[in-house]
Amino acid sequence: MTRITLLTGRASPLPRSDASSGIVKIPVDRPLALGREGLEGDEQVDRRVHGGVEKALHHYPFDHYAVWQDELGPLPPLLTPGGFGENISVTGLTEITVAVGDIFRLGSAILQVSQGRQPCWKLNRRFDVPDMARRVQQTGRTGWYYRVLQPGTVTSGDRLELIERVAPAWTLHRLWHALYVDRLNLHELAGIAALDVLAEGWRKYAVRRLESGRVEDWSNRLDGTA
Repeated sequence: MTRITLLTGRASPLPRSDASSGIVKIPVDRPLALGREGLEGDEQVDRRVHGGVEKALHHYPFDHYAVWQDELGPLPPLLTPGGFGENISVTGLTEITVAVGDIFRLGSAILQVSQGRQPCWKLNRRFDVPDMARRVQQTGRTGWYYRVLQPGTVTSGDRLELIERVAPAWTLHRLWHALYVDRLNLHELAGIAALDVLAEGWRKYAVRRLESGRVEDWSNRLDGTA
Protein backbone atom coordinates (compact mmCIF):
# COMPACT_ATOMS: atom_id res chain seq x y z
CA MET A 1 0.00 0.00 0.00
CA THR A 2 1.23 3.48 -0.79
CA ARG A 3 2.03 5.90 1.98
CA ILE A 4 -0.57 8.41 3.09
CA THR A 5 -0.73 12.16 2.78
CA LEU A 6 -1.97 13.77 5.99
CA LEU A 7 -4.01 16.98 5.76
CA THR A 8 -5.50 19.51 8.18
CA GLY A 9 -7.37 22.77 7.86
CA ARG A 10 -8.54 25.82 9.76
CA ALA A 11 -11.89 27.55 9.39
CA SER A 12 -12.11 29.99 6.50
CA PRO A 13 -14.93 31.74 4.60
CA LEU A 14 -16.82 29.43 2.28
CA PRO A 15 -17.12 30.77 -1.29
CA ARG A 16 -20.57 32.13 -2.24
CA SER A 17 -21.82 31.73 1.32
CA ASP A 18 -21.99 33.60 4.61
CA ALA A 19 -20.73 30.49 6.39
CA SER A 20 -17.23 29.44 7.38
CA SER A 21 -15.89 25.92 6.99
CA GLY A 22 -12.83 23.80 7.65
CA ILE A 23 -13.34 21.90 4.40
CA VAL A 24 -10.14 23.21 2.81
CA LYS A 25 -7.34 20.88 3.92
CA ILE A 26 -3.65 21.21 3.13
CA PRO A 27 -0.84 18.65 3.47
CA VAL A 28 1.17 18.64 6.69
CA ASP A 29 4.68 17.19 6.71
CA ARG A 30 5.41 17.14 10.44
CA PRO A 31 4.30 14.64 13.10
CA LEU A 32 0.86 15.39 14.56
CA ALA A 33 -0.88 14.16 17.68
CA LEU A 34 -4.04 12.20 16.90
CA GLY A 35 -6.60 12.10 19.69
CA ARG A 36 -10.07 10.64 20.09
CA GLU A 37 -11.64 13.59 18.26
CA GLY A 38 -9.09 14.16 15.56
CA LEU A 39 -5.80 15.68 14.54
CA GLU A 40 -3.82 18.41 16.20
CA GLY A 41 -4.39 21.62 14.23
CA ASP A 42 -7.52 20.44 12.42
CA GLU A 43 -10.74 22.40 12.80
CA GLN A 44 -14.45 21.76 12.23
CA VAL A 45 -16.87 24.68 12.39
CA ASP A 46 -20.26 23.00 12.81
CA ARG A 47 -19.74 20.37 15.50
CA ARG A 48 -23.36 19.23 15.19
CA VAL A 49 -22.50 17.38 11.99
CA HIS A 50 -18.69 17.39 11.69
CA GLY A 51 -16.00 15.95 13.93
CA GLY A 52 -16.52 14.06 17.15
CA VAL A 53 -15.36 10.60 18.11
CA GLU A 54 -17.16 8.83 15.24
CA LYS A 55 -15.78 11.29 12.67
CA ALA A 56 -12.29 11.85 14.03
CA LEU A 57 -10.62 11.44 10.63
CA HIS A 58 -12.01 11.71 7.12
CA HIS A 59 -10.47 9.50 4.41
CA TYR A 60 -11.12 10.22 0.74
CA PRO A 61 -9.60 7.91 -1.90
CA PHE A 62 -7.22 9.75 -4.20
CA ASP A 63 -8.21 7.10 -6.78
CA HIS A 64 -11.47 9.03 -7.31
CA TYR A 65 -9.81 12.29 -8.32
CA ALA A 66 -9.05 11.17 -11.89
CA VAL A 67 -12.65 9.99 -12.32
CA TRP A 68 -14.00 13.32 -11.12
CA GLN A 69 -11.65 15.16 -13.48
CA ASP A 70 -12.96 13.06 -16.39
CA GLU A 71 -16.50 14.04 -15.44
CA LEU A 72 -16.06 17.67 -14.39
CA GLY A 73 -12.77 18.80 -15.87
CA PRO A 74 -9.69 20.09 -14.01
CA LEU A 75 -11.48 22.06 -11.32
CA PRO A 76 -9.07 23.62 -8.79
CA PRO A 77 -10.12 21.37 -5.83
CA LEU A 78 -9.35 18.31 -7.98
CA LEU A 79 -5.75 19.22 -8.71
CA THR A 80 -4.30 18.27 -5.31
CA PRO A 81 -5.43 16.18 -2.33
CA GLY A 82 -7.71 17.93 0.15
CA GLY A 83 -10.48 18.91 -2.23
CA PHE A 84 -13.12 16.93 -0.36
CA GLY A 85 -12.05 17.99 3.11
CA GLU A 86 -10.16 14.79 3.77
CA ASN A 87 -7.54 14.25 6.46
CA ILE A 88 -6.11 11.13 4.82
CA SER A 89 -5.32 10.78 1.12
CA VAL A 90 -3.98 7.54 -0.32
CA THR A 91 -4.44 5.31 -3.37
CA GLY A 92 -5.38 1.64 -3.27
CA LEU A 93 -8.35 1.77 -0.88
CA THR A 94 -11.92 2.51 -1.97
CA GLU A 95 -15.46 2.00 -0.71
CA ILE A 96 -15.59 -1.31 -2.59
CA THR A 97 -12.69 -2.83 -0.67
CA VAL A 98 -13.01 -1.19 2.77
CA ALA A 99 -15.62 -2.39 5.27
CA VAL A 100 -17.19 -0.89 8.35
CA GLY A 101 -15.21 -2.03 11.38
CA ASP A 102 -11.90 -2.47 9.54
CA ILE A 103 -9.04 -1.67 11.92
CA PHE A 104 -5.86 0.01 10.70
CA ARG A 105 -2.55 1.01 12.24
CA LEU A 106 -1.27 4.46 11.28
CA GLY A 107 1.93 5.60 12.94
CA SER A 108 1.48 4.78 16.62
CA ALA A 109 -2.33 5.16 16.43
CA ILE A 110 -5.03 2.55 15.83
CA LEU A 111 -8.06 3.54 13.73
CA GLN A 112 -11.38 1.85 12.95
CA VAL A 113 -13.75 2.59 10.08
CA SER A 114 -16.92 3.94 11.71
CA GLN A 115 -19.21 5.07 8.86
CA GLY A 116 -19.36 6.43 5.35
CA ARG A 117 -19.50 10.13 4.62
CA GLN A 118 -22.79 11.91 4.08
CA PRO A 119 -21.93 14.76 1.70
CA CYS A 120 -23.41 18.17 2.41
CA TRP A 121 -24.11 21.38 0.51
CA LYS A 122 -20.71 22.85 1.38
CA LEU A 123 -19.23 20.70 -1.38
CA ASN A 124 -21.44 22.62 -3.84
CA ARG A 125 -19.75 25.86 -2.78
CA ARG A 126 -16.28 24.36 -2.58
CA PHE A 127 -16.42 23.07 -6.17
CA ASP A 128 -18.75 25.76 -7.60
CA VAL A 129 -20.90 22.89 -8.88
CA PRO A 130 -24.54 23.33 -7.76
CA ASP A 131 -25.21 19.61 -7.35
CA MET A 132 -21.78 18.39 -6.25
CA ALA A 133 -23.05 16.93 -2.97
CA ARG A 134 -25.73 14.99 -4.83
CA ARG A 135 -23.18 13.72 -7.32
CA VAL A 136 -20.98 12.47 -4.50
CA GLN A 137 -23.90 10.69 -2.85
CA GLN A 138 -25.30 9.24 -6.08
CA THR A 139 -21.95 7.84 -7.24
CA GLY A 140 -21.01 6.28 -3.90
CA ARG A 141 -17.64 8.00 -4.13
CA THR A 142 -18.15 9.43 -0.66
CA GLY A 143 -15.09 8.51 1.40
CA TRP A 144 -15.43 7.45 5.03
CA TYR A 145 -14.62 8.23 8.64
CA TYR A 146 -12.51 6.64 11.35
CA ARG A 147 -12.89 6.52 15.10
CA VAL A 148 -9.60 6.45 17.05
CA LEU A 149 -9.20 3.31 19.15
CA GLN A 150 -5.70 4.21 20.30
CA PRO A 151 -4.42 7.80 20.15
CA GLY A 152 -0.90 8.29 18.88
CA THR A 153 1.39 10.27 16.63
CA VAL A 154 0.98 10.23 12.84
CA THR A 155 2.67 11.91 9.93
CA SER A 156 2.57 12.08 6.15
CA GLY A 157 4.50 9.14 4.77
CA ASP A 158 3.15 6.68 7.33
CA ARG A 159 1.63 3.49 5.97
CA LEU A 160 -1.99 2.68 6.65
CA GLU A 161 -1.81 -0.99 7.63
CA LEU A 162 -4.93 -3.17 7.85
CA ILE A 163 -4.65 -5.31 10.99
CA GLU A 164 -8.17 -6.70 11.54
CA ARG A 165 -11.52 -7.07 9.78
CA VAL A 166 -14.53 -7.17 12.09
CA ALA A 167 -17.39 -7.22 9.56
CA PRO A 168 -15.82 -7.77 6.11
CA ALA A 169 -19.16 -8.49 4.42
CA TRP A 170 -20.32 -4.95 5.20
CA THR A 171 -18.24 -2.98 2.73
CA LEU A 172 -18.86 0.74 2.53
CA HIS A 173 -20.20 0.18 -0.98
CA ARG A 174 -22.79 -2.29 0.34
CA LEU A 175 -23.77 0.12 3.07
CA TRP A 176 -24.10 2.97 0.56
CA HIS A 177 -26.19 0.81 -1.78
CA ALA A 178 -28.59 -0.12 1.03
CA LEU A 179 -29.02 3.44 2.29
CA TYR A 180 -29.10 5.35 -1.01
CA VAL A 181 -30.07 2.94 -3.80
CA ASP A 182 -32.09 -0.06 -2.55
CA ARG A 183 -33.42 2.12 0.24
CA LEU A 184 -36.23 0.01 1.72
CA ASN A 185 -34.69 -3.44 1.49
CA LEU A 186 -35.86 -4.78 4.85
CA HIS A 187 -33.23 -7.51 5.03
CA GLU A 188 -30.39 -5.06 4.49
CA LEU A 189 -31.89 -2.51 6.86
CA ALA A 190 -32.20 -5.13 9.60
CA GLY A 191 -28.55 -6.03 9.09
CA ILE A 192 -27.50 -2.38 9.35
CA ALA A 193 -29.58 -1.85 12.48
CA ALA A 194 -27.80 -4.77 14.14
CA LEU A 195 -24.30 -3.78 12.99
CA ASP A 196 -22.81 -2.78 16.34
CA VAL A 197 -19.51 -1.61 14.86
CA LEU A 198 -21.32 0.98 12.72
CA ALA A 199 -21.73 4.47 14.19
CA GLU A 200 -24.97 4.75 16.15
CA GLY A 201 -26.29 7.60 14.02
CA TRP A 202 -26.20 5.43 10.91
CA ARG A 203 -27.83 2.47 12.65
CA LYS A 204 -30.67 4.80 13.63
CA TYR A 205 -31.39 5.53 9.96
CA ALA A 206 -32.05 1.84 9.44
CA VAL A 207 -34.17 1.57 12.57
CA ARG A 208 -36.33 4.54 11.57
CA ARG A 209 -36.89 3.17 8.07
CA LEU A 210 -37.84 -0.23 9.44
CA GLU A 211 -40.33 1.40 11.81
CA SER A 212 -41.80 3.99 9.43
CA GLY A 213 -41.43 2.44 5.99
CA ARG A 214 -40.18 5.83 4.77
CA VAL A 215 -36.86 7.27 3.62
CA GLU A 216 -35.66 10.50 5.23
CA ASP A 217 -35.53 13.76 3.25
CA TRP A 218 -31.96 14.68 2.25
CA SER A 219 -32.70 17.98 0.51
CA ASN A 220 -31.57 20.32 3.28
CA ARG A 221 -28.26 18.47 3.76
CA LEU A 222 -27.54 18.29 0.02
CA ASP A 223 -28.98 21.57 -1.22
CA GLY A 224 -29.46 23.79 1.82
CA THR A 225 -27.33 26.57 3.21
CA ALA A 226 -27.35 25.65 6.89
